[in-house]
Amino acid sequence: MSRRSSRPSTASSRPRTAGQPSRDIYLECQAAFLGHYDDLGDKIDSKEDLILLLQQTGRNPTSKSVAKYWTPRTESMTFEDFVDVCSREPVTSEEELLKAFHKIDLNGDGYISLDELYKIMTTKGEKMSKDEVKDIIDEVDENKDGKLDYKEFAKMVLSTTEEYKKLALRNLEKREKNRKLHGEITPRKASQERRLSKQSVLDETSALSKRRSSTLSHVSNDDYSKPSPRVSTNSISKGGRSKEPTNLKDWPMVQSKGTFFLEDSSIISHVYTLNLTEDSDVWISIQPLKIGESGEALDGTFIDTALFVIYEDDNSFVAFTETKDIRGKYGLRCNMTKGKYLLIPFTTGCRLKPKKETAMKEAKLIMKEKGDKIVLTRGFKKALEDIFEMADLDGNRLLSREEFNWYNMRTSGEEVADDEWSVVEDNIELDKGQITLAGFIKLNEMEAEDNEGDTEDLWITLSAMGFNKSLLLDEACPFLLKVYTQKCSDPELEVSALKSNKDTLDKASCQLAFTKGEAKKVKAIKDVMIYQYINDHRALIVVENKSKTKIKMSLDCSKTRNGVSHTGSMLGTVTVPAQTSVVGHHILPLNDGSDLNVICEESVLK
Repeated sequence: MSRRSSRPSTASSRPRTAGQPSRDIYLECQAAFLGHYDDLGDKIDSKEDLILLLQQTGRNPTSKSVAKYWTPRTESMTFEDFVDVCSREPVTSEEELLKAFHKIDLNGDGYISLDELYKIMTTKGEKMSKDEVKDIIDEVDENKDGKLDYKEFAKMVLSTTEEYKKLALRNLEKREKNRKLHGEITPRKASQERRLSKQSVLDETSALSKRRSSTLSHVSNDDYSKPSPRVSTNSISKGGRSKEPTNLKDWPMVQSKGTFFLEDSSIISHVYTLNLTEDSDVWISIQPLKIGESGEALDGTFIDTALFVIYEDDNSFVAFTETKDIRGKYGLRCNMTKGKYLLIPFTTGCRLKPKKETAMKEAKLIMKEKGDKIVLTRGFKKALEDIFEMADLDGNRLLSREEFNWYNMRTSGEEVADDEWSVVEDNIELDKGQITLAGFIKLNEMEAEDNEGDTEDLWITLSAMGFNKSLLLDEACPFLLKVYTQKCSDPELEVSALKSNKDTLDKASCQLAFTKGEAKKVKAIKDVMIYQYINDHRALIVVENKSKTKIKMSLDCSKTRNGVSHTGSMLGTVTVPAQTSVVGHHILPLNDGSDLNVICEESVLK
């Protein structure tokens, strides 16, 4: 049935591109157009049809790009308008396919499983059954492992587009043959023959059309920066970052303190489990706490205290705190479905880093009074007050057995046994079964007495908690984490670990760069990509090696203005094993009051 429109085409007034489109582009456009309409005189009468036709020619423009052609005033487009759009819009590139691959690869293992592809195929476009999705994988799964690597995925997408082009061209050829065949018969008979020819091709392409509408819609450029289906960003501000809600006082809230600790060459921190019993709009914030000398670097800048949200079931990336205010508070707003999530605090190491060895006077921890009675010095008591505040995770000025257990895990590596807790109960006065500040200080006095004035164990505790020999807290950064949920009335937040999370954080950082960053192909070597995620207060450089050999690269960021790298040098070298991704640089401003201007030049090293 003809969809010829009598309405004027407001797109026809848009300036044409210089020169004529190539013959190949014209034929592709003609084939796609006539696979959708009866003849070239018909008009495209909706933006959705325009997008579908563009996808059928292998183009996947963003909504912003489409808006340039289909404005609020546009009522229809002619075939000539469509050819002009195709001349302006490039076909899907390898970089775009890589980003689409990472979006569908929900757990970030470098493969797309049946479940991952099925999940994506049922969120947009014409829905597909699991058997139909399996058939797609089987068709391009060259090594028969039941999942798709990048090359197999690219083959799936590109072959779908090419197959549709071929079928559309066959349809066009049949129409031309019918036109010649029926040149001397009545117009009515010719129309009947044309409809029969078109229907035969439609029957032939029904399964392909279903695959196309689901697959190609998911390599749309608009999807590259979106989180996976269980979370979506909300209230997006300029720069694509989320705003803090103005009515947070009305939202249910849970909170906990925690700490980043330096340990040798790594950073460990508290990790949290968040349980949502209902879908909800969520605001998460994390900021450094000023306890003792902590919370600031030596130059007065705030220690960066960001956070990754990870799915508990498969450790895949969900979201990252992208906003930052002048007080150093990082935030994230998103819609989250009910379920369990891991909240993993993250600091780059650009500002919280080991201090250079310098000669310093060792502070006294104890004194002996008359009769050799051991007492704690005022400075040591002040340090213990700071430690108590750090260990008091819920902020109620008391230490529960669970909080005391996390403190003991940090300082001795062991959990508090029942007999040890009985010693606590027998020797100090508790408040509602919890340790008071006075009781905590008494426990340390008892330890000093038991050791007959030997302070070695006391210094082990202080060092583990981030204090130097002058009793300054300079190798730890306490923070405060808050979670607000608009529609979930009983969110649950609990500490689930105290450990180094380097592998998980590196993987999440790579996923952040894949989904939010800009991709650039390395010219000197095949199957290697550089991803740069940059905003006004941080930058992340990731190298992805899809080749089958290990590579070594130089990442020279020395021309960056007002930046410092977590590696300690803006001129970095990374070794990237085959089929893996590696973080090259986390970069923060040297001075928060000045602009960060990142320039990274890469080169392959032999």
